[in-house]
Amino acid sequence: MNSPKKIDIPKIEQTILKLSKVVKEVAVFMHHGQLFALIYPDIEEAKKRKLIRIENEIRWYAVELYNIKAKESQKIKGYQIVRSPLPKKSNGEIHRAELERFLDEQRSQERERKSEPADEAYQTIKRFLSTRTTEPILPSSHLELDLHLDSLNYIELFTFIEESFGVTVDEARFSQMMVMHELSRYVREKKEKRVFADIDWRAILEEKIDFDLHASPLPVMIYKTLFLPLYRLYFSLRISGDENIPKAPCIIAPSHQSMLDGFILAAALPYSVLKRTFFLAFEMVFGTKMMQPIIRNSQTILINVNKDLKASVQKSAVPLKKGQNLVVFPEGARSRDRELLEFKKFFAILSVELNIPVVPTVLDGTFESMPAGRLFPRPSPVVVKYLEPIYPEGLSYDELTERVKEAIETEMRRHPLHG
Repeated sequence: MNSPKKIDIPKIEQTILKLSKVVKEVAVFMHHGQLFALIYPDIEEAKKRKLIRIENEIRWYAVELYNIKAKESQKIKGYQIVRSPLPKKSNGEIHRAELERFLDEQRSQERERKSEPADEAYQTIKRFLSTRTTEPILPSSHLELDLHLDSLNYIELFTFIEESFGVTVDEARFSQMMVMHELSRYVREKKEKRVFADIDWRAILEEKIDFDLHASPLPVMIYKTLFLPLYRLYFSLRISGDENIPKAPCIIAPSHQSMLDGFILAAALPYSVLKRTFFLAFEMVFGTKMMQPIIRNSQTILINVNKDLKASVQKSAVPLKKGQNLVVFPEGARSRDRELLEFKKFFAILSVELNIPVVPTVLDGTFESMPAGRLFPRPSPVVVKYLEPIYPEGLSYDELTERVKEAIETEMRRHPLHG
């Protein structure tokens, strides 16, 4: 590892600050022999942009976006988002000699417990959240940065508040009050009733929504006819395991290494499967004007993690309830080093509640062809392998999620495409 003297630390910090306005302060330093970043977020900027996934924004659009173009010796290997301004000298510069101590304090010090509101709204919400996080819940706790709630937790929280208090919380309003005492105060002021409601995901998925499933199989069939031969030639594409795809509706859950993945999978699916298959995609990436003509004609459902969370989940269930298949990338993001990311349990909720089997799918080699940041793919071997379906009977969301990940991981270890 290069000495920190050979690395332009201030330049790295300035680059990260330019990448995301949600980063208010950043300090990069050597920690355990690797570059590490302390990041103090701009909560007001996040509120202005109505972000409810601040950590997601910082991770992918600041740290990882920087890492894509950085030399290996200058990549950020770890980071921590902090809730306090970074230590500074009297002249306003970062006090770099204090960064290790500051990091230790952030990680280990017990927060001074402030007196908690005794009202029913606060205590009821706290009791509910204690079933979703192991972190201590304080009036000052930020629901994402301190309690580490994710998108599915938010949907559960919104549903719980609506069922328990008769208060509707939309994402735009929620983005302005993501601290525990702010949320509970809002609920206390608006509440119409008070019960402790259970979360029923099946009921959430069965709610009627205003969503027209636009089925247009002809364009994707033409796409497959034109591009599959090209992919076979350019990527030496190998496809196997077609027999494992059920004739009944299923969730196809592939590993995710590259922007190429959805395009290659669409070409790799058998015609009989492709014509009844829909794809999930993030609106932030695929909702651009350039991509809209493709999305409209590719049986794709756009979802957004910063708004319409509940509607996004409900829309995802529509094709499955109509006898169609659904492609869900369980990692939710592309791998930056070809290692599998954490699998989100979203697909498992759909599987368990709708009794739909999951087909774990190995999609390997696209990282070498087109890693994040590369604009055009290079020729490199790619494989698509559909593994035996996993049926949800008797499995919890977490158990099903783990089984799907383990199946893909085992197959990739057993038959590595790249050493």
